[in-house]
Amino acid sequence: MNPSTIWLRDSLDADLAALRAIYAHHVLQGTGTFELEPPDEAEMARRRSEVLARGLPWLVAQQQGKVLGYAYANYFRPRLAYRFCLEDSIYLAPEAQGAGLGSLLLAELIARCEALGARQMVAVIGDSDNAASIGLHRRAGFEPMGVMKAAGWKFERWLDVVFMQRPLGLGAEAPAP
Repeated sequence: MNPSTIWLRDSLDADLAALRAIYAHHVLQGTGTFELEPPDEAEMARRRSEVLARGLPWLVAQQQGKVLGYAYANYFRPRLAYRFCLEDSIYLAPEAQGAGLGSLLLAELIARCEALGARQMVAVIGDSDNAASIGLHRRAGFEPMGVMKAAGWKFERWLDVVFMQRPLGLGAEAPAP
């Protein structure tokens, strides 16, 4: 995969089938998400609409007309006090993994969230053995914040949750806007 031919853009309604297919693969095959059943396209549309209604980015990576991955940010928690602390989510099509696409998406997501005035980004990574996601976030400046042991049960085994965090923009150095 040639990174120079990748197009990062805002997601569109027309992307929903591809977004669902990518996520369904991770639900059924991976431990990065603790969902056990893939959501249908209507549920993916609802989730995307919630993110966009908050003015937050939902990005896709496209090459030659095909969506190869996506990334979005949402409030870490729903209470209003958390509005400057965002959680990132990144999912790649199987054929796009390991080629640097996650780094491109995360860098653009961070830049967009900083431009919106967000001050912290949190990664909630399913499975402490998820070296790819942990490494991706570490390379982007995230620091480990802790591990919640045996928080999920999937594929007949207990899975940890790894928390990582990085400041955005001014971080905690100045009051919120």
